[in-house]
Amino acid sequence: MSEVLFLAHRVPFPPDRGDKIRSNHLLRRIAEMAPVHVGALADDAADLAQESAVAAIATSHCIVRRSAPLPLAALAALGQGLPVSLAAFASAKLQRWVHHVLETRPISAIFVFSGQMAQYVPGAFRGRVVMDFVDVDSAKFEAYAQTGALPRRLLYAREARLLRRFEEMTARRATTSLFVSREERALFESRLSGSARPDVRALGNGIDTELFDPAAVVPAPELAGGGPNIVFTGQMDYPPNITAVELFAHEVMPRIRAVHPEARFAIVGRAPTAAVRALEGVGGTLVTGAVPDVRPWLAGADLVTAPLLIARGVQNKVLEAMAMARPVLLTPAAATGISAADGEHFALAEAPLALADRALALLADQAAAHAMGLAARRFVIAECGWDRVLAPLRALISGLRESEADAA
Repeated sequence: MSEVLFLAHRVPFPPDRGDKIRSNHLLRRIAEMAPVHVGALADDAADLAQESAVAAIATSHCIVRRSAPLPLAALAALGQGLPVSLAAFASAKLQRWVHHVLETRPISAIFVFSGQMAQYVPGAFRGRVVMDFVDVDSAKFEAYAQTGALPRRLLYAREARLLRRFEEMTARRATTSLFVSREERALFESRLSGSARPDVRALGNGIDTELFDPAAVVPAPELAGGGPNIVFTGQMDYPPNITAVELFAHEVMPRIRAVHPEARFAIVGRAPTAAVRALEGVGGTLVTGAVPDVRPWLAGADLVTAPLLIARGVQNKVLEAMAMARPVLLTPAAATGISAADGEHFALAEAPLALADRALALLADQAAAHAMGLAARRFVIAECGWDRVLAPLRALISGLRESEADAA
């Protein structure tokens, strides 16, 4: 192959949240195959500060700060009949840079990370286009439209409708479209119109089991004494995470603390909203905000939970906890795309009472909880290493068969 243009809706450094973990590993792997040109958007000054990390791996790059506030992006989208998701990630500067790279470099393939970035792919480009949707965003907005206040529900319904149309158009334009699990791929394919089907495949998430190794981490001192400790990790301005921790703090922890009065629920993650901060002290809840490293918090957990009611794709937080040999309690939604066994590698429950019952059973039987954690780590080592997960990537980018790509 010649050179590759890599587009991402967020700077892929540092790999400290779900989307950045995936985009970072994809970018690194592509950079091993060919010279790569990176175009990405920055959410804030911290993202902009990662430009040197991008420059170290890229032949050329363009990092642009997203400047339009969401309300202005929404107004622009309404005026143009576009999904808000596209207007929020639109940049004339980045678009000009993309055109310059395509005109001046021998680009044979464009790798697009996240559906919002498909707007930057010119219709006239004749090379390969690999579109990593990760998950079906329009389905997420459909779920949002079922709850909440009426004006917001209407906006979510509009976003879901327009985004669904854009996703299908993008998949038909792309050479290959990727989703993070077989379930997400099947969901997307079930929503396509007409009989002709674009090339849609599953490419899962991986986990660095050497980094997430319980033998190499000291538990967070904040979790010492008292307990048992139950931990949730995640980006805490993300609506499904907010709903999950509110449910656990208000409806599950009281049942657990009826048996374990000193039990604590630690919500570990950056950008907690006012609603999340209001949970501090409720049912033994601790809200940490951003931490430099989630691994000590996982290492100190007697139980890790991911009680997500809405979840798209494979949850990195679940793979991280499993790699750290923790017993993990999660909902079926949070287990999507992880082909592990309930009762062996993790514990599944959905309703608050069922979540509390499974939590209490694991806390009461430390030997069983320990065995589950060890089985979870063995599973991710065997099934979820990045080398194994990304093995098909060279063939997808080059257009060669996998055997030919491996030999190239």
